[in-house]
Amino acid sequence: MSETRIALLTGITGQDGSYLTRLLLEKGYIVHGIMRRASTFNTDRLDEIYTDPHESGARLLLHYGDLTDATGLRRILQKTRPQEIYNLGAQSHVRVSFEQPEYTADTVATGTLRLLEAVRDYCDLTGNQVRFYQAGSSEMFGASPPPQNEKTPFYPRSPYAVSKTAAHWYAVNYREAYGLFVSNGILFNHESPLRGETFVTRKITRAIGRIVNGLQKKLYLGNLDARRDWGFAGDYVEAMWLMLQQDEPDDYVVATGEAHSVREFLEAAFGHVNLDWKDFVEHDPRYLRPTEVDFLLGDASKAREKLGWKPRVGFRELVRMMVEADLELAERERVLAEAGHRIAFRGAATR
Repeated sequence: MSETRIALLTGITGQDGSYLTRLLLEKGYIVHGIMRRASTFNTDRLDEIYTDPHESGARLLLHYGDLTDATGLRRILQKTRPQEIYNLGAQSHVRVSFEQPEYTADTVATGTLRLLEAVRDYCDLTGNQVRFYQAGSSEMFGASPPPQNEKTPFYPRSPYAVSKTAAHWYAVNYREAYGLFVSNGILFNHESPLRGETFVTRKITRAIGRIVNGLQKKLYLGNLDARRDWGFAGDYVEAMWLMLQQDEPDDYVVATGEAHSVREFLEAAFGHVNLDWKDFVEHDPRYLRPTEVDFLLGDASKAREKLGWKPRVGFRELVRMMVEADLELAERERVLAEAGHRIAFRGAATR
């Protein structure tokens, strides 16, 4: 192994990719990221840490690629020669997966298979060893009763969850069939100020900032009774890294062990600004899932014992962090609006 570790991330422009990139750079890695080509820049979450690759010493490098393009993945592997791969890329929106099931399956399930095949061939051809992290999801447990751990049967309830379950078993199969170092992280919901604005937690805190600043009047949601185990994404990416530092690959649940309903999240978030959520939230059945997941609660005992990992940020602190960040963002929007700038806001929803 070279002295400087090299990591390759799919999904680097997402929430987890951003936090993981920061962690790896702090640890001295060179980080390569795969990003999809778009007509507009979608690297907002990385702007603070990205430097021009023409500058000497640049340690964050981006490559155009896609999990639907096997040839492109193989070329990127040959070019970057990573020791660690973190497969975070996906169509990760559960509600959208009901509307785009084939695309979800192609990117989440078959996309993982393409990348594993590319890694297998790369290792065979070069003799290099690669450690592979596969991003699983608590949604794979679906209707299985809580608490859920590594031995809980999967019972997926959405095309996204079914696809993640397939990706999980592809990863296990390649570990057992070909001896690849592949670890599955079964991560329960993890949020942050960098969470996408179409996910329910960020949709709530984003709306609060805009309501306080007079930019929005109502928030439309679906199921308020669903219970989730919510943690901080910055804590969870550390668990990803720890999985690839072990002597042997394995599968780990990553969770806080504490669950709250969407209603409780609303109460905590609106309560932070001394507002009653009932004055602003309306029900919209369009945001209900055809098959709901009622209760996810993770048991991360194995991660705690084998990885030495535990969450640092609690539920109340997480909510406060997100509300404060979105209050600041909405205040900047209000200033721009008062100066005559048109503000585009696309508050789509998960619930």
